[in-house]
Amino acid sequence: MEIAGWLAALVAVATGAGVFARRLGISEPLVLTLVGLAGSYLPFIPDLRLTPDLVLVGFLPPLLYTAAIRTSLVDFRANKRPIMLLSVGLVAFTTFAVALVVWWILPVSFAVAVALGAVVAPPDAVAASAIARRTGMPRRIVTILEGESLFNDATALVSLRSAIAATAGAVSVWQVGRDFALSVIGGVAVGVAVAYALGFIRRRVDDPVIDTTISFLAPFAAYLPAEHIKGSGVLAVVTAGLILGQNAPVWQNAGSRIAERTNWRTIQFVLESVVFVLIGLQVRGIVNDAWHAGLGHVRLIAVCLAALGVVVVSRPVWVFPATYLPRMIPSIGRADPMLPWQIPAVISWAGMRGVVTLAAVFAIPAETPYRDVLILIALVVVAGTLLVQGTTLPMLVRMLSLRGPSRAEDALQVANLLQRVTTAGERALDEAVDDTVEPHTIKSLRYRAETRTNSAWERLGPQEADRATPSEQYRKLRLVMLDAERTELLSVRDSGIMDHEVLQVVMAMIDLEESMIDRLEEAQDSIREEELTLVPGSAECTHLREAPRTTRPDTPGVCQPCIDEGVVWVHLRMCLSCGHVACCDSSPRRHATAHHTETGHPVMRSVEPGEAWRWCFLDDQLG
Repeated sequence: MEIAGWLAALVAVATGAGVFARRLGISEPLVLTLVGLAGSYLPFIPDLRLTPDLVLVGFLPPLLYTAAIRTSLVDFRANKRPIMLLSVGLVAFTTFAVALVVWWILPVSFAVAVALGAVVAPPDAVAASAIARRTGMPRRIVTILEGESLFNDATALVSLRSAIAATAGAVSVWQVGRDFALSVIGGVAVGVAVAYALGFIRRRVDDPVIDTTISFLAPFAAYLPAEHIKGSGVLAVVTAGLILGQNAPVWQNAGSRIAERTNWRTIQFVLESVVFVLIGLQVRGIVNDAWHAGLGHVRLIAVCLAALGVVVVSRPVWVFPATYLPRMIPSIGRADPMLPWQIPAVISWAGMRGVVTLAAVFAIPAETPYRDVLILIALVVVAGTLLVQGTTLPMLVRMLSLRGPSRAEDALQVANLLQRVTTAGERALDEAVDDTVEPHTIKSLRYRAETRTNSAWERLGPQEADRATPSEQYRKLRLVMLDAERTELLSVRDSGIMDHEVLQVVMAMIDLEESMIDRLEEAQDSIREEELTLVPGSAECTHLREAPRTTRPDTPGVCQPCIDEGVVWVHLRMCLSCGHVACCDSSPRRHATAHHTETGHPVMRSVEPGEAWRWCFLDDQLG
C-alpha cells in the first residue's frame, strides 16, 4: 500500500506541475525537474533512484512509440539526410569530444571516458518534442528534431555497450563496427517483423478495446526481442511505430484510430511528467555521492562544467557544416537548396538532454573508478541543457523571426484537401448508384459531403459581429439540441427503464458528435486574424499560372445577383477573367459557381479582407 500511495502521489504531482507549466507557457521539462529537485530535499520523501531497467525498458519504449506513430514516414524520408547526420554523425562526434575532455581532466581510462561521452551525447526525445510543440517552430525543424531524437538513442546505447565492453578488455574497431551493424540490422528487422505481424492481426480486429490493447503491447513486443538478440531495441520500437503509424488508416478502423490517439496522448503526458520529476528527485543523492568521491571539489566542478560546455558547443560545430557542405554537391543542392542560417542556428541550440542520459549512466559498471562523479557529470549536462537551452530556445526562435505553422494557412489547406476528397467521393457515388437508389438518398449524400467542405471554406472568411455563417449557425444550434438530447438521455437513465448498455451506445454517439463540434469551434477561433496569402507546397495548374493575381471588380463589395434576388451571401469571390463578383458555395444561390458554369472562366479568387488565394474550377486546384 505504501508503494501504491507514493506512486499515486508522484503521478498527481507530476500531472499538476505539467498542467501548471502549460498554462504559464514555460518549459515543462524544466518546471517538472525543479519540482522533483525541491521534493528531494523534503524529509519525508524517500530516496528514489532511477534504474537503467526502469527507464530503458519501462519508460523509453512507450515514449518512443508514441512519438513514432505520430511521425510522418513521408516527412522522415524527405529529411533522412539531416536526421541521419544528427542521430549518427553528431552523436559519434559528441561522444568522442566529451571523452577527450573527460579523459584529460579525470584519472580514468579512455574507454570509460567514451562511455560517459555516449551517455551525454543524445538529445532527449521527450524534451525536444515538448519544447518544439510549445515554441511553434517551422515544421521542417520539428520534423528533423523529432526524427533525430527517435534514432540517436540507438547510436548512443550501442556506443555505450561497446565502451563498457572495452573497459573489460581489448575491443578492436572492427568489433565495434560489427556490433553496430548487427545492432542496426537486428533492430530494424525485428521492428519490421513486429509491425507487419501486428498489422496482420489488426486487420482482423474490429473492437477498439482489443486493438488498443494490442497497441499497448507493440513497443514492448518490438523492444524486448530486439534486445534479446543483441539488436537495438530503440530502433525496433521506432521502426515498428513508423510502419504502424503509416499504415493505420488501412490496418485499423476509425474507432480504433480515435481510441489509440487518445490513449497514447494520455500515456505520453503522464510518462513525460513523471520522468522529469524523477530526474529532479535524483539530484540530492547524486550530488552527495559525488561530493564525497575523493576528487578535489575544484576539479569536480571543472569537469562538470567542461563536459556541459563541450556538449553545448559541439552541436553547432557539427550542425553548420553538416547543413551546408552536402549542399555543395550539385545533385543535392538542386534537390535541396541552401537553407537560411537561422534554421541550423535553432537546430544547434535544441540539444536538451533528459532521462535516457541519466538512465544510461547507471549502466556504467559499479566498480568503475569515480563512477559517482560520472553520474554527477551526466546530471549536470541534463540540468544545464534544460536550464540554458530549454529556457532560451523559444526566445531564440522569436529573435530569429522563424515563422511557425500558420493556422490560417493550415485551414486553407484543409479546405483544399476536403474539396479534393469530396470530389473523389462524389465520383465514386456516381459510379456506385443505379436505378434502385432513391434520388433523395443521393441528394442527402451529396448534401452531407458538400456541407462538410463548405464549412471548411467558411472558416477562412472574416467573422461579422452581427451575422454567423451557416456552419456556425449549425454548430450553435446543434449544440443546443445535443444538450437537450443528453438531458433526456440522463432522465431515461435515472428512471431505470432502459438497459445500461443501450444507454451507453447512445451516449457515445452524442459525445462523439459534440467532441467534433467542439474541435471545430476551437479551430475557428484561432485563425480569424491571420492572413491567407501563402499556400505552402501548392502545385499550380496552367490556368492558375496564366490567370492574373487580381483584376478590377465589377461590383466592389457586393454580390449583385444576391441583391437582385433579395438573399444574403456568406463570402464573396471574384472572377479573374472578367472581374465579376459573386457569392461562394456556402451562400444560398452559389452565384460564383453559376458564373463559371455560364462563362467557362476558369479561375476565381477570394476578395475577403486578408485573403489572396485563388481557385481553378477546371482542375480543382488551389493557388
